[in-house]
Amino acid sequence: MNITDKIKYIGVYDKEMDLFENQYILENGVTYNSYLILDEKIVIMDTVDKRKTEEWLKNIETELKGKSPDYLVISHLEPDHSGSIGDILEKYPNLKIISNEKVFSMLPQFIDIDFSDRKVSVKEGDTFSTGDHTLQFFMAPMVHWPEVMMTYEQKEKILFSADAFGNFGTLELDKEWKEEARRYYINIVGKYGIQVQNILKKASNLEINMICSLHGPILKENLEYYIGLYDTWSKYEYEENGILIVCGSLHGNTLEAAYELEKDLKQKGEKAIVIDISRSHIPNVVSEAFKYSKMVIASSTYNMGIFPELSSFLNVLKEKNYQNRKIGIIENGSWAPNAAKCIKGIMETMKDIEIIEPIVTIKTKLNSQTKEKLKELSKNLVKE
Repeated sequence: MNITDKIKYIGVYDKEMDLFENQYILENGVTYNSYLILDEKIVIMDTVDKRKTEEWLKNIETELKGKSPDYLVISHLEPDHSGSIGDILEKYPNLKIISNEKVFSMLPQFIDIDFSDRKVSVKEGDTFSTGDHTLQFFMAPMVHWPEVMMTYEQKEKILFSADAFGNFGTLELDKEWKEEARRYYINIVGKYGIQVQNILKKASNLEINMICSLHGPILKENLEYYIGLYDTWSKYEYEENGILIVCGSLHGNTLEAAYELEKDLKQKGEKAIVIDISRSHIPNVVSEAFKYSKMVIASSTYNMGIFPELSSFLNVLKEKNYQNRKIGIIENGSWAPNAAKCIKGIMETMKDIEIIEPIVTIKTKLNSQTKEKLKELSKNLVKE
């Protein structure tokens, strides 16, 4: 597939993978993107997961038509991108590696080949001419590993963005890009908002016509939209006004309260969505939490604490740097309600979290008094 006349797509599509990093559900597999620059010097941009080495090498051979590549640029050493480095170095013994010193210091952990005489070390802002094309390198530490580097091709104004702007699924750019890109970003890169902001500042000084990530579609149009989303996500701002109600319910009574609150909020014209944490994949719910401006946590008391899946969800939120949100709390307990205290304890460790009163306490099931408390919480959520 042509990216441009001289830049080819040589990546592969892994339809069989159902769990990315053994934790994120894949409904449509994942791509391992790799690119080939055909110039006076031929450059390969990154390798692919070892699951697809053979297919990738065939893609390279097809495009090279008997030629040999001169350089391999390594942007990121995570195994889904470094899994074929050893194979390509063995296949082309004259191939040199362009990367930064952090990559070179870590590379022996990934391959057993002596590459000491094949190194071309670059640092922030350095350029490298391949003939008609000029590559410029920008360090992007902790987006999302410490060695990450992005490459900007000056002639065709292409940003090879490593894992940034990546996506699950195929190379097709469809209406679900934002949802899948957020799920990818929040769960994989989301902890590192400050570092993403740093690389976005660097990118703002570049004229970019295309973004080529290591996963998912090549972005060619309306780049301000995609960059704007990354800016929003990395500032921990919300995309939409709305209230996500995340519920952990033992016997259905807490879930009933969650739906009662949702109904009242919708009657007030507010967007509200209930998610039953027991029937949802936690990384997907985390993505939804970052999407909306407010959230309500509704939990049965379990062993004097939080409903287990809900506890896991809250701890993942904390790990991903969830912040700048307004939160409501509903707890349930037949004899000793204690979930709210535990929820509040976790939420107060996060930055700029405001708890909206009242905290609603239910004993077993809703009654007229607790329904009124839900209405009061609904009113205050909308007012806020």
